Amino acid sequence: MKNADIQTFDAPNLNRPSRLGFIRRRLSVLGCAALVLLAAWGVWSWGFCRFYVRPGQMAIITAKSGDPLLPGQILANAGQKGVLEDVLGEGRHIWNPIFYDWEIVNALLIPPGKIGIVTSLAGNDLPPGEFLAEPGQKGTWRKVLGPGRYRLNPFGYAVEIADAVSIPVGFAGVVTNLSGAPAAEGAFAAAGEKGVRPDVLQPGIYYINPREFHVSAVEVGVNQVSLQGQAGGVVLTKNVVMDENNQLIQRLNQNVMEEQRRRREQYQQEAAPPPPSPQQGRGASDSSPRPARSDFVEEAMDDPGAPARRMLSRSLPARQAEKAVETGRKPAMSREVPPAFILNQYVNFPSRDGFDISLDMTVEFELRPERLAAIYRDYGDLPAVVDKILMPQVLSVSRLKGSAYRAVDFIAGEGREKFQTELTAALQDSLREKQLLVHSALIRNVNVPAQILDPLRTTSLSRETDLTNKEKQNTARKQADLNREMSLINQSGERVIQETDKLKAEIAAEMKKTVAMIQGDTTRKMAAIERETAAVRADKTIALGRANAEATQMVGGERAKGFGMKVSAFGRDGGDYALYEFALQLNPNLKINLLHAGEGTLWTDLRNASLAEMGGAETLKTRTGPGRPE
Repeated sequence: MKNADIQTFDAPNLNRPSRLGFIRRRLSVLGCAALVLLAAWGVWSWGFCRFYVRPGQMAIITAKSGDPLLPGQILANAGQKGVLEDVLGEGRHIWNPIFYDWEIVNALLIPPGKIGIVTSLAGNDLPPGEFLAEPGQKGTWRKVLGPGRYRLNPFGYAVEIADAVSIPVGFAGVVTNLSGAPAAEGAFAAAGEKGVRPDVLQPGIYYINPREFHVSAVEVGVNQVSLQGQAGGVVLTKNVVMDENNQLIQRLNQNVMEEQRRRREQYQQEAAPPPPSPQQGRGASDSSPRPARSDFVEEAMDDPGAPARRMLSRSLPARQAEKAVETGRKPAMSREVPPAFILNQYVNFPSRDGFDISLDMTVEFELRPERLAAIYRDYGDLPAVVDKILMPQVLSVSRLKGSAYRAVDFIAGEGREKFQTELTAALQDSLREKQLLVHSALIRNVNVPAQILDPLRTTSLSRETDLTNKEKQNTARKQADLNREMSLINQSGERVIQETDKLKAEIAAEMKKTVAMIQGDTTRKMAAIERETAAVRADKTIALGRANAEATQMVGGERAKGFGMKVSAFGRDGGDYALYEFALQLNPNLKINLLHAGEGTLWTDLRNASLAEMGGAETLKTRTGPGRPE
């Protein structure tokens, strides 16, 4: 029983190692399978599902499975089959190629100075009457894209790159709304209305939608209208004049630079040594100095294409000038400024006496930015302003004012100036109501008929000749008077010089006399002062001697009185006073000790006493005092 019990109890323990090994084998197999699956998944994901989008690119994803697109839908959302609306940016991405396909394209780049007009092919339809869309609607977006890089799906968005609105310096931009309800007639367009807006754009670059706004750049500032009789007229703007002047300066600067370059090359060629002769060339050393080469030759040897590029880079005026020099003709450099536009109108009116008068006139007017929107709304651009506002007023006012003058009045200076003043004032008053500011109306030339001008010219010439002869006579008479006055002036100058020398001599003699008199008076006064000083010194010596004697007498008398008073204080005989004086002369350190030894005399005690009993020799010295005999 005991053995059977033991066998029954130990049976499970014998089977346990085999079960643990089985579990361990199962776990190792599962771990290896997991590692294999993980490695396979890594190889699949990294080798077949991974793709990289470089900077400046984007990835368009197409789903191969999912729900079908709705009717009218172009781009798919998550869970639908088709081209996904969202694109992927730069970086590393992992997508399953079984369910998705991708295409890497360049992102949209809008350069500086450009805008992007977006047309959405997907989204909700626009409301009736609207032609600009918001994000999420189908159609052209109201908002434009500025310079930069954008990731828009090309399957759903079409982008048109256009120029931004640029307002140059000297111009202002008049804005016209293209969308909305029409504004009231004669009024500016408010927000959401179609028409000209009251505000204008200052010089600069604006990124606005040309489908929503139309911007007209109108030149502001002072402009000129020049009328040249029956030849018509031209309109000059300040920006045209400035641009022409800048081009002229650039041409002149280019010519100067070309001349400097030519002189440098010529100087280098002249400074180079002459080439060696054939006899010297064979025996010459390699260390001989090389001839100097110009920059043009050096550049050609270093880079054969550089001279050609530099010649092509020269400006057209410089090359035209060089060609003109080669052909022996001077380059044409016109300083005439081309007009902004030409007019076919001119000022012509009959005078009061019935003659036909034509004028050469220059009118300066100004368009101000604060009035530009109203002018553009009512009339239009600068040519329309000149054609519809300025020229009708100039022609009508000139005829109205000029018909009140005779033909002779336009020849004389006073009548011409009066007409110019009245014309300027009338133009300023009439054009001020039309938002134009006129600065001046200058009359440059008046074309008068020859039957009036020739007699007046002959008469005026005779009159001027007579006046010239009279003035010549007056000039000769004035010259004679001037010569006489110059002679008188020279004589007066000589007389003044002589009188000046005489006065200088008299003043010098008077000064010497005055100095001598002052020196004599000074010597006499110094002698008198010395005499008075000696008398004062003598009086001082006598007074000091008398004062010293009296002081000595008084001090001695007082001292004798003091001795007498001391003697009388001690007695009549004076012996006590002598002892007092003797006591005063004793040493102040002297001490006297009196010893009482009983009966007997002092000398007896001194004879029988020893020095020890009396305190020793030091005590005796102390008692007798220093410097005294013991």
